[in-house]
Amino acid sequence: MREISIRREWVEQWAATRRQADDIAALIELGREADDDTMTGEMEAELAKLGGQVEALEFRNMLSDPDDVRDAILKVQAGAGGTEAQDWAQMLLRMYMRWAERKGHRIALLDEQEGEAAGLKSASIEITGPYAFGNLKSENGVHRLVRISPYDANARRHTSFASVFVYPVVEDDVEVEVNPANVQMETFRSGGKGGQNVNKVETAVRLRYDYTSPRGDKHMIIVSCQEERSQLQNRERAMKMLKSEIYEIIRREEEERKAAIEGAKKKIEWGSQVRNYVFQPYTLVKDTRTGHETGDVQAVMDGEIDEFIKAFLMEYASSPEA
Repeated sequence: MREISIRREWVEQWAATRRQADDIAALIELGREADDDTMTGEMEAELAKLGGQVEALEFRNMLSDPDDVRDAILKVQAGAGGTEAQDWAQMLLRMYMRWAERKGHRIALLDEQEGEAAGLKSASIEITGPYAFGNLKSENGVHRLVRISPYDANARRHTSFASVFVYPVVEDDVEVEVNPANVQMETFRSGGKGGQNVNKVETAVRLRYDYTSPRGDKHMIIVSCQEERSQLQNRERAMKMLKSEIYEIIRREEEERKAAIEGAKKKIEWGSQVRNYVFQPYTLVKDTRTGHETGDVQAVMDGEIDEFIKAFLMEYASSPEA
């Protein structure tokens, strides 16, 4: 049903754009026959509208990977630097949540580890909505902040780092094998507010899994979930997160294999620094991969990152890593 819905949307958008083009062609022909220059402004406005519709279709066509349409799990991890880095991780999480809200996507906070004084050590959220992963895959990597620290009494400039990891949510249509013997489960008390069991009963679940990828790389995967009210529900949700992360490892290895074969295409270095955010002495957000930049830092931190996503897809859409 999901596949049918996606294909129906494509057909409807294409048909609407085609009708718009036919209407403009008829309008131009009418203007020529009537020799009426007063219609020029209307035709230019309609042509501009058509251009926007074609651009939207072209942009959507960049999200043609089978996984792009899936929901996404996004993890933010504070780098070294204590409170400063943890505050930066919380700011990034807010940015992505604001972006998801603007898109009308649903957000579920799966896990959250608060910092000692402020901010977050780490957090995981699930973003549910069309093409959530296809858009957010551009955010994978290390994000660097430069600002005058509000936690420094001497008002010195600090550099902080936080990593972002995004992977697609796998459903029952994807087969991912998990060896139960290698899964270690821990339970702990959930943090946060709400629910009669929160902070009283160990309903939160953490899974540790020793995984060997198809090419032989070893990974220690750790996932946590404390969103649900019961331990069983959290375990099921955590297992789904574990399978999704394994799927992402397999997916990336396959992309790297293709990249080695098609070496002429652009490559994405997974886990590398992807974007710089400068708050002082000047304001600038610049993507290190595409060169796209803006001076409106506040808008970016409020979730307006679509131009960065678009620039990434424009540059990497034809690449096997994208």
